[in-house]
Amino acid sequence: MKERIWFIVNPISGGRKKAELPELIAAHLDHDKFAYEIIHTEHKGHAIELAKEAISIGIDIVCAVGGDGSVHEVGTTLIGSNTQLAIIPLGSGNGLARHMKIPLKIKEALECINSGNIIEMDTLKVNNKPILGFGGYGFDALIAKKFAGSSKRGFTSYIKLVLKEVFKYNPINVSIDANGQVRKLPVMLCTIANTSELGNGFKVSPTSDATDGKFEVVILKPFSFWNIPAMLYRYFSGRTDHSGLTEVIKTDHATLVLPHSYGQIDGEPISSGKKVQVDVVPRSLRIIVK
Repeated sequence: MKERIWFIVNPISGGRKKAELPELIAAHLDHDKFAYEIIHTEHKGHAIELAKEAISIGIDIVCAVGGDGSVHEVGTTLIGSNTQLAIIPLGSGNGLARHMKIPLKIKEALECINSGNIIEMDTLKVNNKPILGFGGYGFDALIAKKFAGSSKRGFTSYIKLVLKEVFKYNPINVSIDANGQVRKLPVMLCTIANTSELGNGFKVSPTSDATDGKFEVVILKPFSFWNIPAMLYRYFSGRTDHSGLTEVIKTDHATLVLPHSYGQIDGEPISSGKKVQVDVVPRSLRIIVK
């Protein structure tokens, strides 16, 4: 019997690539192994509804076609189910896909699905909300909040916003309770990392492994203007753990106390509350990887 796949497509991401999707699926998906449907989302949150329906009727694979927001909606809904997550990454960041080495080209991503290489990855609960890759409570949370309210999209617009805000940003004081120790310190970034990068090759936590039953609390300490070139080099080359400005705490549970009530999870801004409880949920999501 063929496995059934639903390709859930976000129509506002991917541009011309999205228009080519039906033809590429017809040409490159293994039709001896799979029967498929292509379904377009109609509003924010629709992918969650579709993924729930897929679980209820026993669809074998749900493929998120879009950016990190689409992957988050589909993937977090599939947590704890037998339905597998696949990804065709058409967003600007594609953080989880890059971490899992899922190809960014549609043809090669489809060949990845054909291979049927499945792992069971850990996920996280942040104040009981599920996340796949990251939570952030410093400068990145501010940028996520402002970027979500901007009419300009894409990587270039994101970088312009970062450069505009970074010199105005004041470090925040956080309390981190993990592994039986409490740390109180000023930070620029306080990131909860299950996977290695936010997207676009920007590796916040290069040693993260989404199958080890742990996550990382990554702290970026306050820095001067002169530190920026070296710091960016380390982030894009995967060497942030070699910087004296960075501290990494590996744990399976942490409590953060923040001076504000906003954050970001998987790149999406949220109202976090000033106290944040983080727990790992081991081997809770089946995902098709390279």
